[in-house]
Amino acid sequence: MKRKFWIFTVIIFSCLMIFLLLFSDDSFAIMNKRDKDSVHIYLIGDSTVSTYKPKLAPRMGWGQKLNNFFHERVVVHNAAIPGRSSKSFYEEGRFEKVKREISHGDYLFIQFGHNDAKRADAERYTDPFTTYKMYLKKYIDEAREKGAIPILVTPVERRNYSKQGILIDSHGNYPSAMKQLAVEENVDLIDLTTKSKELFNNIGPEKTKKLFLWLEPFEFSHFPEGKKDNTHFQEQGAYLIASLVVEGLVEINSPLKEYIKQE
Repeated sequence: MKRKFWIFTVIIFSCLMIFLLLFSDDSFAIMNKRDKDSVHIYLIGDSTVSTYKPKLAPRMGWGQKLNNFFHERVVVHNAAIPGRSSKSFYEEGRFEKVKREISHGDYLFIQFGHNDAKRADAERYTDPFTTYKMYLKKYIDEAREKGAIPILVTPVERRNYSKQGILIDSHGNYPSAMKQLAVEENVDLIDLTTKSKELFNNIGPEKTKKLFLWLEPFEFSHFPEGKKDNTHFQEQGAYLIASLVVEGLVEINSPLKEYIKQE
């Protein structure tokens, strides 16, 4: 009888863990497998970084593709959550989950700015040169307290073109404020704003639709009415933006460059 009880207990526990892993609202991994040879990257940010469930395909954040560029020793933990700003991510306690996991020698990539500019929303709005920098500094300081290495990533551009087909800046002073903070705190920075702007200008207004969530009606079952989304990516866009982040790691001479797959 005892044997049956323990078998039943093990089955229930296993099912519970599988359920949590598959259906947790957060894309951040609950179970964190570590060994002495692994290298861990934690991502915090908004919807442009997030990992999405299959029911939202083909929507995809660049964090979902980052692991493709590294050897197996590198483990990417994507804690980014749609709709969050540097303020709301912190005030909701989202960073506490990351801090419980992150350890000495791990990396923390920080990309916020899309939702910080929403002035009418007091829970998310930050001023670029005051509260935005203040919250970014909290992530930097608390990561360093755990012995982790913070890397700032300026927000990826939106698909926002002028009538002349030239990309218009989407994020005002937020990228400049982040760059200023990087100098003040001696933190490495990847200028994804500039990199993505150059990429989108090179590709042009029409072809960038294939990178963003521009979908024809019934093209995907999850979007029967189609979609014209100039902020979020589908797979090709997520992959290209992740490649720009990796390019940035090489440019700042990060030790992570040693783990990048060679083409």
